[in-house]
Amino acid sequence: MYARSLGDDGAELRPLETWHDEEFLAHLDRGREFIGRFIPFGARATDVASARTELRRWADMRTEGTGALHGLWLDGKLVGGVLCMKLDADQGTCEVGCWLEPAASGHGLVTRAMRILIDWAVGERGIHRVEWVAAAGNVPSLNVARRLGMSRDGVLRQKRLHHGVRHDLEVWSVLAPEWRAARADTAHKDH
Repeated sequence: MYARSLGDDGAELRPLETWHDEEFLAHLDRGREFIGRFIPFGARATDVASARTELRRWADMRTEGTGALHGLWLDGKLVGGVLCMKLDADQGTCEVGCWLEPAASGHGLVTRAMRILIDWAVGERGIHRVEWVAAAGNVPSLNVARRLGMSRDGVLRQKRLHHGVRHDLEVWSVLAPEWRAARADTAHKDH
């Protein structure tokens, strides 16, 4: 298997596979309340069997070419992840997202990992429009979209009911030509 280093701090991006079920569950249990504030990610994974089922669902999406799930490890410990879903290669669109347990927030892990994931979506899968959808109150998530150079397309008012609260959802996006230009500009500045 492979792991991609995300820098000098011991952070890695790796595939999150079905055999990570126990580690995935332990990670979710450490961060369940924090992760679940704005998104239902992992809510169905409450024991090893259901964690494996959730990971199998993502493995099936990868096989079908409609999604991808990658974990973020910090010093050998699973602390979060990034994902690509609703991938429609024919239309050239996908949505990306993330989750983290509290101890891993504030280290730039998601931004670093998301650059790799978007590079893959645009470069390997031919995606033209990459979307980021987050609750308006999820400021850290919206800040990642900003750091990635995405544009705010609009707000879907009271779109998602989560924990009894109707959340506005902000839709952000980056188009392939914008992404390539920004990455080329960054590479040029690094030299």
